[in-house]
Amino acid sequence: MRSFIMALTAASLVIPATMAFPTAQAEARKRNHEYREWRGRDGRTYCRKPNGTTGLIVGGVAGALVGRTIDTRGDRTVGTLGGAIAGGLLGREIDRGGSKRRCR
Repeated sequence: MRSFIMALTAASLVIPATMAFPTAQAEARKRNHEYREWRGRDGRTYCRKPNGTTGLIVGGVAGALVGRTIDTRGDRTVGTLGGAIAGGLLGREIDRGGSKRRCR
């Protein structure tokens, strides 16, 4: 009984360790998730690229916080709005154009 419990303990430590490392198939799935490609009925290949919405939101929030921190005089509205606009534009461009891969 003791050796059976030891074997189960060893297996419970090995199985999660082998599942933690990504395989080549998982990496390929991750890349294809970003750019969804499919073949249409006419035989042409179509794709859908990310539109940058996530980058816009995250960049806008981060830019607003940084702009508010930098603008230390008075109401700080100008710094907050300027940072939000600049951060949103930067985040959108990073989210849309982060990969060199192009769909044809």
